[in-house]
Amino acid sequence: MAYEKIKTRYSDEELQEFGQLIDEKLDEARSQLKFYQAQLEEMADNPDAKIKGLDDGLGTMETEHINTLASRMQKHIQHLENAKIRIKNKVYGVCRETGKLISKERLRAVPHATLSIEAKKNGGR
Repeated sequence: MAYEKIKTRYSDEELQEFGQLIDEKLDEARSQLKFYQAQLEEMADNPDAKIKGLDDGLGTMETEHINTLASRMQKHIQHLENAKIRIKNKVYGVCRETGKLISKERLRAVPHATLSIEAKKNGGR
C-alpha cells in the first residue's frame, strides 16, 4: 500500500509566485487609493468646483461615497500586506479553519484569502 504525503504548505517557488501576484495587486490598490485621496483633496480644497446649482447634499453624498471607496481600498491593502507576512512566515495558503491548503485557483482570484471554499461554505468568516 503506497503512502501519499499530503501537502501541508506551498513550496518556496509557489510562495514566490503568489508574492509577485500580491505585489501587483498592492501596486494597483495603492494607485487606486491615491486617486481617491486626490479626488477628496480636490473637493476639499476647491469648494467652488461644484457644478453651479448642484445640491450641497449631492456633493456631500459624493464625498461620502469616495470616502467609503478609499476606506475599503485601505482595508484591501491591509489584507494584501497581511498575506505578504503569511508568505514570509511560509503559512500562506493554509485555511485558518480546516488547516488544509486553499486551492491555487481561489488564491489567484482572492490572493488574501484565509479560508478555503469548504470553510467559507461552512460559515467561516
